[in-house]
Amino acid sequence: MSTVKTWRSAAAIQIALCAALIAAVFVGSYEVVSNSQDSATQAGNGEAGGEAGSESERPAPTFTTADKGSCVTWDFSGSGEVTNFEQTDCGDEHRFEVASREDLSIYPTSEFGESAPRPDIERQAKLREELCHGAVLQYLDGQYDPSGRFSIAPILPPKPAWDNGDRTMLCGLQTTDERGTPLETKGKVAEVDQANIAKSGECRYIDDNQVLHTVDCADPHQLETTQIVDLSAEFPDSYPADEDQNSFLEKTCTDAAIEYLGSEEALYQSTLQPYWGSISEASWNGGTSSVNCALMHPNDQAGFSEITGSARDGRDAMLIDGQPPKEQPKRNPRREDSAAPAPAQ
Repeated sequence: MSTVKTWRSAAAIQIALCAALIAAVFVGSYEVVSNSQDSATQAGNGEAGGEAGSESERPAPTFTTADKGSCVTWDFSGSGEVTNFEQTDCGDEHRFEVASREDLSIYPTSEFGESAPRPDIERQAKLREELCHGAVLQYLDGQYDPSGRFSIAPILPPKPAWDNGDRTMLCGLQTTDERGTPLETKGKVAEVDQANIAKSGECRYIDDNQVLHTVDCADPHQLETTQIVDLSAEFPDSYPADEDQNSFLEKTCTDAAIEYLGSEEALYQSTLQPYWGSISEASWNGGTSSVNCALMHPNDQAGFSEITGSARDGRDAMLIDGQPPKEQPKRNPRREDSAAPAPAQ
């Protein structure tokens, strides 16, 4: 008989789906692209560049021809500057999917006139809400999970292009790391799983703002990921109710924990317990279908203990709230012993 315990609570479910709270760092990513140099402007257009004529001769070229449905990508130099800004196939790795192309010169105020300064971070965040949010939802036909891994963001022209009169703004979607740096991804957002999940073997730290960070397992963390589970494979027809998710994931994540550590005895000796996320109906309808199975340790306040070290390296390699795992009492029978076939007569 198995003696493996699992751990669930309403608070834990909320923490597992706290990706929406990472939105605060997305504001910092607006500047990443819009501070790019003239070379990015030319690459985004696919043009050779050159001297622009006077305004009476021709309009200033825009920093990119990317439009609705396009994807763009770029590199970072050793100093962190954006280079090689270009359009690319959305099936290839890219950092931004364009949902709409906005012309700020026709904004119903004089705010973005000929001599207007480029909007600062705070104004860009407001433009995200004023112009980008609705455009992105319309572009995705509502297929968007605000708690998922993709965020809505604008891209403005680099400063030289802005100063030259370019008032183009791209509204679109990106996924970022904890520092707000746009990451590479493949596929269009409406066609991929939007779940904010970790890979097997990755550890995650929950900060005081309930934001998840992927960290080295040697550093303090609360969760060690054992598996990614796509619930749409088990529930292909409709959203699974919480009790159905929990019933399926209790066995799935317990089995994943045992496989991850090599045996149920290793799991028992670790003092850790299987844990899993869940998906709300709104997130499911928005495009999220996967959750993580993980290992955790409950503290005395019905929350997460802080763990250092990977459970894969055994109990001697771990500290739980600064202390070695407690010695476990002997038990009999173990699951693998009771499941073993009887010896031949």
